[in-house]
Amino acid sequence: DSFGFIEIPSFDLSEITFLYTLSIFVFSDFTRYWLHRFLHTIPFLWEFHKVHHSAKVLTPITFYRVHFVENFLFGLRYALSVGFITGVFIYFFAAKINIYMIFGVNAFVFISSFFASNLRHSHVPFAYFDFLEKWLISPKQHQIHHDTKHFDKNYGGYIAIWDRVFGTLALSKDVKILKFGIRKSQMSEYKTIKDLFLRPFINLYKKGEKKYENIEKSNYLHTIN
Repeated sequence: DSFGFIEIPSFDLSEITFLYTLSIFVFSDFTRYWLHRFLHTIPFLWEFHKVHHSAKVLTPITFYRVHFVENFLFGLRYALSVGFITGVFIYFFAAKINIYMIFGVNAFVFISSFFASNLRHSHVPFAYFDFLEKWLISPKQHQIHHDTKHFDKNYGGYIAIWDRVFGTLALSKDVKILKFGIRKSQMSEYKTIKDLFLRPFINLYKKGEKKYENIEKSNYLHTIN
């Protein structure tokens, strides 16, 4: 107690480890859902996430087609998520925390990735049963998210509950034809590695410049009137 934590004696080490592993998996997926959603709904962030969606052909390598700013945000999100859960568990269980890992990865993440991860970014429309897709995101559901008409669906990483609760879930049966990439007029801007790194900054600069010009024009019109 003098160190600011309390110990709950009713759980043994294996139970605490299981709860800790599960809690990190669930809470991390929850924060991932919201960051992913913000990357789509906040114009400033969308410019960076657009790099990932500019892939017209999905392959497992598309997973790495991510701007370094987005990588930083996801890394920060994960660190804060793990830190929060760890703090809670230390408070309630002192130093009796451990995590179940497989090859250095959270066991739940490893199992989920083993069955579906590589097919998420592919043209293989691997779907689950409808009832299961209301709980877990299938590869086909993530492919639907990459469809040009469904960027606002299936933000979840592994768990579909968040999409279901917040109204962004689309089941595999709901979408038959998939077309990947962004608007045709923009595709030519994301062809090289240099484009992928610099284009978000260029677009943001142009938007800022245009906004400034509109403000100046508005001020001018207000002055002469």
